[in-house]
Amino acid sequence: MISPVEEYLHTVYRPDCDFVDGVLEERNVGEKDHAKLQQEILFYLHERRRQWNIFVIQELRVRVSPTRYRIPDILVVAGPEPDEQVFTQPPFLCIEILSPEDRMSRMQARIDDYLSFGVHYVWVIDPQTGKAWIYTAESIHEVRDGMLRTENPEIVVPLGEVFGR
Repeated sequence: MISPVEEYLHTVYRPDCDFVDGVLEERNVGEKDHAKLQQEILFYLHERRRQWNIFVIQELRVRVSPTRYRIPDILVVAGPEPDEQVFTQPPFLCIEILSPEDRMSRMQARIDDYLSFGVHYVWVIDPQTGKAWIYTAESIHEVRDGMLRTENPEIVVPLGEVFGR
């Protein structure tokens, strides 16, 4: 008999779903503001991948625990591209772009999963308000200077540029 995890890993969902302790969780995707911002951030990071020595990709399954798989809007690995098809090692950065239907309790569970797994940074960006937050294991802070940042490696993304302002 096939396990629920194996069934999830061998099934194609459109759009792809998170898998949390045996339950499929739909992700809120498909709105223009969300898609445009995701695309702009992805392109911004991709253009600088060699300079920052990063690998960047969108919407890839990440095993955050043996029974939990999350799909960040964008994820960044420090260093070369991993060989895995489904990541089992923590990326350096996970980026989540809010949709109007997103509830903070569900988003917080995603953030907690990423940080518990060992992701160094989680960026949460609201395309409706233009606000952004940076989460680490030690802190949460709202971006007030217009710059999303990480350290080691240093990645800097100006919000105004990815919002097209």
